[in-house]
Amino acid sequence: MPVPWFFLSLALGRNPVVLSLERVVGPQDTARCSPGLSCHLWDGDVLCLPGSLVSAPGPMLVPTRLQTELVLRCYKETDCDLCVRVAVHLAVHGYWEEPEDEEKFGIAEDPEIEEPRNASLQAHVVLSFQAYPTARCVLLEVQVPAALVQPGQSVGSVVFDCFEAALGAEVRIWSYTQPRYQKELNLTQQLPDCRGLEVRDSIQSCWALPGLNVSADGDDVRLVLDVPEEMRFGLSLYWNQVPGPAKPWWHRNLTGPQTITLNHTDLVPCLCIQVWPLEPDSVRTSICPFREDPRAHRNLWRAARLQLLPPRAWRLDAPCSLPAEATLCWQAPDGGPCQPLVPPLPRENVTVNKALEFPLLKGHPNICVQVSTWEKQELQECLWADSLGPLKDDMLLVETRGPQDNRSLCALESSGCTPLLSRASTRAARLGGPLLQDVQSGQCLQLWDDDLGALWACPMEKYIHRRWALVWLACLLLAAVLFLLLLLKKNHVKAAARSRAALLLYSADDAGFERLVGALASALFQLPLRVAVDLWSRRELSAQGPLAWFHAQRRQTLQEGGVVVLLFSPGAVALCREWLQDATSAAGAHGPHDAFAASLSCLLPDFLQGRAPGRYVGAYFDRLLSPDAVPALFRSVPVFSLPSQLPDFLGTLQGPAAPRPWRLAERAEQVSRALQPALDSCFRAPGTGRGMGPEAENRT
Repeated sequence: MPVPWFFLSLALGRNPVVLSLERVVGPQDTARCSPGLSCHLWDGDVLCLPGSLVSAPGPMLVPTRLQTELVLRCYKETDCDLCVRVAVHLAVHGYWEEPEDEEKFGIAEDPEIEEPRNASLQAHVVLSFQAYPTARCVLLEVQVPAALVQPGQSVGSVVFDCFEAALGAEVRIWSYTQPRYQKELNLTQQLPDCRGLEVRDSIQSCWALPGLNVSADGDDVRLVLDVPEEMRFGLSLYWNQVPGPAKPWWHRNLTGPQTITLNHTDLVPCLCIQVWPLEPDSVRTSICPFREDPRAHRNLWRAARLQLLPPRAWRLDAPCSLPAEATLCWQAPDGGPCQPLVPPLPRENVTVNKALEFPLLKGHPNICVQVSTWEKQELQECLWADSLGPLKDDMLLVETRGPQDNRSLCALESSGCTPLLSRASTRAARLGGPLLQDVQSGQCLQLWDDDLGALWACPMEKYIHRRWALVWLACLLLAAVLFLLLLLKKNHVKAAARSRAALLLYSADDAGFERLVGALASALFQLPLRVAVDLWSRRELSAQGPLAWFHAQRRQTLQEGGVVVLLFSPGAVALCREWLQDATSAAGAHGPHDAFAASLSCLLPDFLQGRAPGRYVGAYFDRLLSPDAVPALFRSVPVFSLPSQLPDFLGTLQGPAAPRPWRLAERAEQVSRALQPALDSCFRAPGTGRGMGPEAENRT
């Protein structure tokens, strides 16, 4: 039997009590203010345009607090609507600026300057009201006499009657001045429904309002609507996002008692329920019962996705607002924690579904984005990993600029930011002088620059080689002897002394498949394999042309005992069939960077003349292509399904230098984990939802 979980009969405030409301007669909006103040309500609504912040020339009257009260706006004794009364508390902020000459020399004030300081203050206060699906803005003109003008002191309040709202709706209220001298005040409030108020005899829509409760039964969530057999009503589920209007997710017009079943994976904190009778001008009752549900919050984080938007922007996609912060960080290749970068992106609350620009001059594969709550890190993505290659062993230098052109440089390490030219025992401190010279000579890549400082990425390869040069010289003789002994013992050790080369060829079907190929190349590079792929050689590809680039890479790979990997996709299969049918017509139909199309003229003779085995390997991705789709001509070489046949695929790529089976299985698991995010992104159909929608079932 379902366990009662949450009922829609909520009352205003913390305690679920039944409230009795004051009645306001007539449709006219009104405004009144505290004793001593004068106020006027402008006729009609105004545009809701807060505008940008401006500096106050002196003391100004500004809103400091919002307070609400529910009332009934009645046209007849039994014809009333729920209405929100808003009280805006006001105070004087700011001071008159004293002229410098008066402060220094005690010169008497000009009477013309003294006069405005003793005058009354006037302010235009805007009240903005939003309750799905309506929004209003009204303008209140308030004047304070000179006797009450005391900077920093409260002067009273102005009360507006009133904003009409639907029973059970969530309302949002903002208040600011025009022009705007400070950040706007805001208030969000959940209104009660018919059962939380003494309004059944006053609001006609409550006479036949559908009864609704929400209950949990295992993994399912049930919406039970108890209504008469012949009653027709509307039911809508929507994501109540902030900012922006609510977005309907599911809508049905139903008749009679109903039970709506939701899967627990459909729950998110901003999922709200709205129900109303299918009658003219009926009141809609809305409620958002999943705000505090732990499963809804877990589902929200699972649905959140970080996206790269070229050239240097990113966006966090999620169905609801996230209580999280975003910052940039620097990920070193040693696998340690990502080091936060306060400049150039300070920690701030995330705005979901909005493109955000990176204030960077250049991109770098080690720069990542962290999205975290105050408790723990939830998401991290190194967004340029597919396009810029694997992580680099670069040293990040943080330049801080102070007054009078004072500058200091420190190197970001796992222990913190180490000042250059210090006596610390870290790598950055030992190389402080050379790193400083690299910055001055332009050998470091500048990632960010402004008045506060700069970020520099300095390559460390030459210092690593220099550091170990003497060690290599001392061990050279011993290494040569050991190498000769091992060479006599096992012939395949020579191949193990140097990682094998692999040339990846693929058809660029779409951006998702290119990201998948980039992820595979990066994972193979870590095995290690010396990977060549056109994604990492765009400049050479443009300069030489696809055909010349492929000839050079293929010749070098095969001369070094490497292997050419053909990644089959729907586009690659179609292209192969075109070549097999008519190579001349297919040659010019593809882009200038399509190395796969250019390579077919050289690949096909090897397969036709039986020279392919031992030099070529085929592969395709599960769910993207069936085994039978690979052309028969190319099945003369091993063709592997990824990631299901990763161990065999990796063993074939590494050849004689392949490790033992248990080690090979570990490497296959590492590659599979690296491919999974790109596979999920590639196979996710555009425009689909996150889960199955609700299904309605008739209850008899």
